[in-house]
Amino acid sequence: MSSARTAYETLEPFHVLAYFNPGLKTALDATGLSAIAFYTGGRGAPLGACAPSVVTSTFYNFNPALIEPAWRDAVGVGLDRVSAARYAMLDDQLRTILGDTLDDPALAELADAFEGAVTGLPLGGRALAAAWASSEVPDAPHLRLWRHVAVLREWRGDNHIATLITHGLDGLDVVTFHEADLPDPTVSRRIMGREAIKFTRGWSDDDWESSVDRLVAAGLAERTDAPNKLGIAHRLTAAGAATYDDIEAETDALGETVWSSTELTDAVTRMRPYVKTILDAGVLPGTRKK
Repeated sequence: MSSARTAYETLEPFHVLAYFNPGLKTALDATGLSAIAFYTGGRGAPLGACAPSVVTSTFYNFNPALIEPAWRDAVGVGLDRVSAARYAMLDDQLRTILGDTLDDPALAELADAFEGAVTGLPLGGRALAAAWASSEVPDAPHLRLWRHVAVLREWRGDNHIATLITHGLDGLDVVTFHEADLPDPTVSRRIMGREAIKFTRGWSDDDWESSVDRLVAAGLAERTDAPNKLGIAHRLTAAGAATYDDIEAETDALGETVWSSTELTDAVTRMRPYVKTILDAGVLPGTRKK
């Protein structure tokens, strides 16, 4: 596994705690926003009060009809207020989950290590990462660490979008392509399922079926006789699976120059106990409290 892939797999749970945790209701009550507006405002806040089309462009696989009104609502409340509510929520959740380890000097050391990586990131053509890299840095070590991980995560996401574009995949087609069954059923990966994708990304049944039709016409997928337990009724063809592998490999390759340094490789390794504690808390989708 490449250094970039190892970093992504290791750090992703630490990052997505901002989007899945028991404190979300309190944050929504504090801002008066819906869940999608809070998500859109919190993730897009570093972009500033820009046109909604800019946000949909950087989010890429969401239905603009879902994101644009959500962004307007978040801007109306105030992006600084949304960002502050998100950090307050994260502070509370990390204090609850990490407990005494929150005072571990290693957290500050890790924040410093990731800050060094963020400072040297090439940001050309990476709009969302560039916005996050210019965002305010919190004082608390655990929040500072989360912020730097967020920059690196969005940087990878921007690289991934560039790779998807070169392979001709846009919007919903990216999602139906990713969610498709693989020719080799033994390969494991994170997927959400048809209904979860439609709900969180704002796409309809007709949108979904039209997207699958496009994948089939392009020779990337074929329909199956019956849907699986997640409602997916198409699988990638051999050509589609090869394209999938190419996209993932190219995305990882774009990150290798950053993640292959000895300092960052060590930092990712030292993050694992903290990430495991978050996973063991059972607050993220697909996890159970241990």
